[in-house]
Amino acid sequence: MGMQDHFDMIADAELRHLEQALGELDPDDVEVELSQGVLTLTLADDAKIVVNSHHAAGEIWMAAYRQAWHFSPREEGGKVEWRTTKDELRTTLSRILGEKLRRDVRL
Repeated sequence: MGMQDHFDMIADAELRHLEQALGELDPDDVEVELSQGVLTLTLADDAKIVVNSHHAAGEIWMAAYRQAWHFSPREEGGKVEWRTTKDELRTTLSRILGEKLRRDVRL
C-alpha cells in the first residue's frame, strides 16, 4: 500500500468518525453531509463549516468563519491525530461548534 493510499484510508476514517459523531447532534442545529471526501456542516444560521481531505497535500483542511486550518496526520501507537503546529482537528471543531451552539460538543 502506497503512502497516498494510506493517507486516503486514515483521512476517510477520520471524516467518517466526524460524520458519525456530528450525526448525534440535533439536525435542526447542524446538518451533516459527507460526500467525496468533503464533510459539510450547515448550521441553523446557514453558516457552513467545511472539512475536506486534501489528497495532494496529505492533509485534512478545515474552513470555518473566514479561518482555515491545515491538519497533518501524526501517528502514534496505532492512533492518528490530525494537527497543525498548535491545534488538533477534533478539539478545534468541537470548540467552534460549541461556541456557535452554546453547548458542550465532544468529538
